[in-house]
Order: sequence, then C-alpha cells, then structure tokens
Amino acid sequence: MTLDACAIARLLRPRSVAVVGASDKHGALGATLIANLDRAGFAGAIHPINPNRASLGGRGCLASVEALPDGVDVAVLAIPRAGVMAAVRGLARRKTGAAIIFSSGFAEDGPAGLADQQELARIAQASGMVIEGPNCLGMVNHVDGVPLTFVETTVVPPAGRRAVGVVSQSGAMAAVLCTTLLARDLAVSFSVSTGNEAASGVEDYVNWLVDEPATRVIAMIVEQFRKPARFIAAARRARAAGKPIVLLHPGKSAGARASAATHTGAMAGDYRLMRAKLAREGVIFAEKLQELGDITEILLRCPPLARGGVAVLGESGAFKALTLDLAEELGLPMVSLAEDDSPELRAALPGFVPVSNPLDITAQGLSQPAIYTHVLGALLGDARVGAIVAGIIQSDPVTAAIKLPAILAALDAGGAMTPVIFAGLDEGADMPQAHIAALRERGVPWFPTSERAFTALARLAQAAVEPPDDATPAPLPIPGLADAVGVVPEYRAKALLAPLGFSFPAGRFATSAQEAVAAAEALGFPVAMKAQAAALSHKSDAGGVILDLADAAAVRAGWARIHADVAAHDAAIALDGVLVEKMAARGVEMIVGARNDPEWGPVVLAGFGGVTAEILADVCLLTPELSEAAIVSQLLALKQAPLLTGWRGAPRRNLAALAALIRRLAALLIAEPRLAEIDLNPVIVHAPGEGAVALDALMLLR
Repeated sequence: MTLDACAIARLLRPRSVAVVGASDKHGALGATLIANLDRAGFAGAIHPINPNRASLGGRGCLASVEALPDGVDVAVLAIPRAGVMAAVRGLARRKTGAAIIFSSGFAEDGPAGLADQQELARIAQASGMVIEGPNCLGMVNHVDGVPLTFVETTVVPPAGRRAVGVVSQSGAMAAVLCTTLLARDLAVSFSVSTGNEAASGVEDYVNWLVDEPATRVIAMIVEQFRKPARFIAAARRARAAGKPIVLLHPGKSAGARASAATHTGAMAGDYRLMRAKLAREGVIFAEKLQELGDITEILLRCPPLARGGVAVLGESGAFKALTLDLAEELGLPMVSLAEDDSPELRAALPGFVPVSNPLDITAQGLSQPAIYTHVLGALLGDARVGAIVAGIIQSDPVTAAIKLPAILAALDAGGAMTPVIFAGLDEGADMPQAHIAALRERGVPWFPTSERAFTALARLAQAAVEPPDDATPAPLPIPGLADAVGVVPEYRAKALLAPLGFSFPAGRFATSAQEAVAAAEALGFPVAMKAQAAALSHKSDAGGVILDLADAAAVRAGWARIHADVAAHDAAIALDGVLVEKMAARGVEMIVGARNDPEWGPVVLAGFGGVTAEILADVCLLTPELSEAAIVSQLLALKQAPLLTGWRGAPRRNLAALAALIRRLAALLIAEPRLAEIDLNPVIVHAPGEGAVALDALMLLR
C-alpha cells in the first residue's frame, strides 16, 4: 500500500487525538502521553478512553473506541497486546485517520503474532488508516508541538532553524538520537518510531519528510528495509530536493542480524548489497550512533561541503603526523598546500612555520593570538579548501579565552561559505559553554575530539562523490533458457552463455569414457575433467574435478575415479557425464558472480579469488547502472588491485575484458528475472589481447 501525504499528515500533524488506555496513574503509558500533550500546549481535541473512568484530568472519558466521533485524526493505543486487534477494528469503523500502537508481541513473537500483524495491515489497507507500529514509541512533532509518545518529552520548536527529521525502526534509539541532537542545540522537526511496520514503513515517512519545509536533513536508524524499491525512490527524491539522508544500519554481523529478527520482526537482509544500492542514491552511512549525530550536526550547522579536500589547522607536530595517519586510514581527502602555491597562507604564518597540510603553528598562538585569525582567514579564502578542521588544544578557560576570540574574529570577518569544524584535542578540558555556543552561532560544530571530526568528514566525503551516469546495459536474453529450472549445470550453462560473448576454455561434453578420450585428443593434452550434474553444485568438494590429465590412459583412469569419488560423496547423485576442457593458461584469478535479489534487484560481485579469497574477502559489489570505466575504477580500489596493473614486473591484465564480462552478467540479470544466481568462478584475467576466461559456470533459476 502506498500512503499519500494527506494520510500521513493526519498522523504526524493531527488536530484531534484519541488516547486508548488513558490514565492518570503516574508512569502509565497513557498518563505520560496526555501529560506530554498538555505540556506542549496541544490545542486540538483530546479524547481519553478508559472504561473504568468517567473523567480524567478534567476531560470527559469515553468507555470505548465505539464512542469516538467519526474522523478523529489519530488514536494512540496505550493498552496491553490482548486488546489491540479489537480496538483497531473499532477505530476503522469510526473512520479514524491513523493509529499508533505501542504494544509489542506481534511479528517478533512468533506465528500467532505475525498473523495478527498481517491482519493489522489488511485492516489498514481496507480502511485507509495509517498504522504506526506496532512495537513502537510513537512520534514527536516538534514543529507543531505534538508529542505522541510514552517517553516523557519536552517539545523544542525549530523556530526557523534548519531541522533534522528522525526516522527509526527502534523507538529507543530514536529517543536517544533526539536527546543527543537537542543537547547540541540542533533542531529536530519530527521523530518517528516505525517499530514492526505492519502498515507503514520508513520509506513512507522519508517520502513525506522530503516535502516537509522545516526538515533539511533526514537521520535514520534502520535494521532492515522491508520495501527496498520504494525506499530507493524516496532516497532519490530526497537527493533531488537537496535533503541528505544519513543512515545507521545495524546488522553487519551474524549476531546483529539474528537480534534484528527478534527485535523488530525483521528478516535479515544483506548489508553489503543494501549499502551498494543506497550509496549510489547518495545515502550517507554512519558506522556508529555517535557518528550519526556528528554527521547530522555538520550537515545542519555548516554550509555545504565544497569539492576540495580538507585543510587542518593544528598546534602540534605529533598531531600533524597523527592526522595524516588517520586521514589515510579513513580515506579522507586532504588538500595539498605548499610554499609556492599558497602566498596568502605563507604571509599569515610565522617565518619558521612551513606551509603544509596539516599546519603546525606550534604554541606561537598563545603569545600572538592574531595568528589564528590570519591563518584561518587565509584558509577560508582558499578556493581549493573544501572544509577546515581547527584542531585546538583547549587546556583550560584561560587558554581558551586567548584562542577563541581570534578564531571567532576570522569567522566574523570572512562571511565564508567554507565549513569549519572546531575539534578539541584534549577531551575533558574545561571548555566554557559560552565559547561552544559562540562557535555554534557561527555555524561551527564543536567536537571534543579531532577523530570524531575527521571520521564524520570522511563519511561525508565518501557520499559526496557524484554517481556515475546511468549506463544500464541493454537486456541480454539467454536463448533456450525458457525450459530450464533449478540448477543449470556447468556444461549446459556454458553452452547457453558462449554464444552471448562469454569466453570459456575449449571443451566438450562426454557421456562415456570413450567419448572423454576422444574429446581430450581433439582438444589436445593436457586437459581437465569435471563431473556434471544439477545436484553437484560444488564439484571439487565431491572429488569431481581432476586437472592436468596428460594422455588417454589418464583420462580413462580419471573417468573411473570421478565416478567413484562422487558416488562415495553421495550415492544418490547420478552424473549426466563429464566436461573435458583444455587446461587454461595462468593469469590473475578473480571471483565473479551475480544475483537477482528479489528485493534489491540485480547486483554483481567481483573480486580476487585464489586460496585466500575467503580470508581476505577482497571483493566489491557492482550495480548494473555502472559503465565499464566505473567498474574498472571500483576494481582498482580493491586491496590487491596491483596484481591487475603489473605488480613486480608481471604483465598488466585486461581490465577492459573483465569489466565487459561484468556488464554482460548484469545485462543477463536484467533480461532474465528468473535467473536468481549465476556464478562464473573462477575467472582468469589475462594480459591485454587475451581477454578474461571463465573456468566454471553455474546458474540457478527460480
């Protein structure tokens, strides 16, 4: 179900609220909810519902949802799980616009809970009612002053400031993030906890926030995207509107994925696949909760990051070295500054301080604070600089009082649009709050450590790269695939793919020892022999591969050995025959495979193979929109990329042929939705002119 903006607005900007389970008992969910509304000065109608009370807090109390007037905007269910289904059905009959369900015990609690959650979705679909949750903390509208949550909440209006909209499947983490942001004097527009997402998901709220005027950044905590295609569409709208999305996605580890399934009823997704798809849409990834707050602060408080690298103003040679180490580790681009190309900076620095990046102005600023003003002013005026980090030793209020006025003077003088981040080097130093407030008033975030500033900037820099133009290949259908089902074994897969431009070793299929010998003699020795059966996806594990057979006698012996080994592995496997192939020339061994994910669509995995493949996991995921040049660029970013470019005198490898093979795989997946997976491992990449040859091929069809 696609939710329109008006339906979500009734939930997020209600003019009337029903509280099912209203109470005046301290600590009760319904009591806290009403107290939140009263504290926020909510001017709309409030309808308490409690069958055991005639009135609550001076308001008349209704006995049930059936007593509600038609068309209340939103009803909040602060009641035990057992009463939820009947209440929601009653709300649908009263044409209530939306419902927020706090109760847990649905999809995360087994088959019965899942069935009820599916019934909630059916009711929502039939009635047009928006349901937030179940298993959620509700929402807080700071713009209009509507806190519909059972967490004690104080509304803080944005008051015209750029604000962040928070969307989180975890209600607890939404509350934590909002506390963090508000404590930094940042504005929050809306905070929505989606919980189990029975009938509305993160994609619906992001899509709505894209059009919400106060919201300039969207911060998210998501354990699983249940409707990836719709979220991708929402992310594209956000990017087009100039509203960055910052995402924290727990679930990289096996333990985290298992936890997500029990926590919010989420089924584990593929983190790397999700990341490859969303990075292309400009989504900014935070690795930790603290990073999510830091990145969001820079986006809200600073001017947009320019294209140039980062410049660092420091006061220590050791800090300079540490910064260079960290920048390399994070992949943070640093602008090059030198004596002969930075005259303004040279003039601003004492003669004994060389022009470099990072800069080390030493302790000279303590006796000559104007150095901070002049150096920072020179950096602000340098068009090559995309952002500035001032790595300052704060020490104590006396030291801070010497340095801060000079830094503020540079900020006031320039009116520059270059982002500046103040990063203290001595976490825990007594930095007066007045100085921090003065920096923030000028659009400068204050971080207690430089590592946090550099990490946040690195995440932003990674996302700031413009995506390559859409170069989606034309669909490449596979003739003869219509009758195939399940696993397509190697010999059949190669016969289907070879006419489409895929390169394989010369080979022949044999159904007897005599045919195998004839094939080997025709191909020329030495040859490889491989067992063939749809039930034998991993031939090597069953002893189904023999290499370097040098003559006819070896082929006959190999035939008998393969059949014996496969039978010993699994007597139920009946071989179709064997594939006899000419031994391939040596080259760089790569892993290449692809899959048609039912949620996220086609993706190709490529990387380095060999005996260390699983240990190093030196691979990348490539989306079908990439051109051959963009594919080559990503392959060259892998750790072992020098093996492809002439490492220690070895010949360069044909990267163009490998990229073309990858594009061809993507074209297959686009054309054949039934093609769930295709595996060409290994692919041997040869020198230019010799191409890239796939030694194996296996397909799985839905």
